Amino acid sequence: MQLTTLGEVLAFAEQAFTKAGLYFGHGTDNAWDEAVALALYVLQLPPEVEASVLERVLTVQEKETLNQLINQRISQCIPVPYLTREAWFAYLKFYVDERVIIPRSPMAELILNGFQPWLGERPVLRILDLCTGSACIAITCAQIFKEAKIDAVDISEDALAVAHKNVTLHHCEQQVNLIQADLFSGCVGKKYDIIISNPPYVDARALKRMPSEYRWEPRLALAAGHDGLTIVKRILGEASSYLSPNGLLFVEVGAAASTLQKLYPSVPFTWLEFQQGGEGVFLVNAEDKVCWQNF
Repeated sequence: MQLTTLGEVLAFAEQAFTKAGLYFGHGTDNAWDEAVALALYVLQLPPEVEASVLERVLTVQEKETLNQLINQRISQCIPVPYLTREAWFAYLKFYVDERVIIPRSPMAELILNGFQPWLGERPVLRILDLCTGSACIAITCAQIFKEAKIDAVDISEDALAVAHKNVTLHHCEQQVNLIQADLFSGCVGKKYDIIISNPPYVDARALKRMPSEYRWEPRLALAAGHDGLTIVKRILGEASSYLSPNGLLFVEVGAAASTLQKLYPSVPFTWLEFQQGGEGVFLVNAEDKVCWQNF
């Protein structure tokens, strides 16, 4: 790579990524930002830096490392977070590898806003994060609700190994309890003020059409039967038994939202809107008895 400055290398990478027809959906949505993410990792720079850094002259080692990552991104379609072993969620950095899905949920905005305005003045002492993966949701909840105890559940032992690394990284051992279980089976007898879940919700047809980048993610974290709702339907069928009297259930279903609404046409799901983009997240209130009768 006969280039000198960071700006030159980024311009080269942007052009190469675009020419290769890569898919961007794991933290960025364009070739330039994808290249920047790799550069920030190699140079160990924070997400927010001055534009003057583009004039930085790279060392031979920096160029070689960056070139290697650029080539891997193109030749193998490996998502950037798996190349760097890090992903950002709610302004926090998390360790990730191929054992967990890459964090990208719009729920980050929801949690940072303290689940308002839906939470109101309700106290939050216990939170359940179902299908926790990297534990990014559970850990972010711990940062916002300092007094809350959080159970983070996943069926995958591999995923929980990654979650453990992140719990340790963010010093949340006293707040976040990791549980290996199939959904609610590890929470018998418990009640939660908030249950939050980003479960698998990709239907069979969409799974076959997904770009190559998604093949690197664990299938267990994506596939959810022919309609994408296999796990969601189980959550809706059981959640009322685990919610406190004023509890709230938040679930992300992504593109399966329309299918869910057709399946339960009489349920008044509250569909959340996000200022920073994203959709397909619903709220169900434990107080809505009529709503729960449909599940």
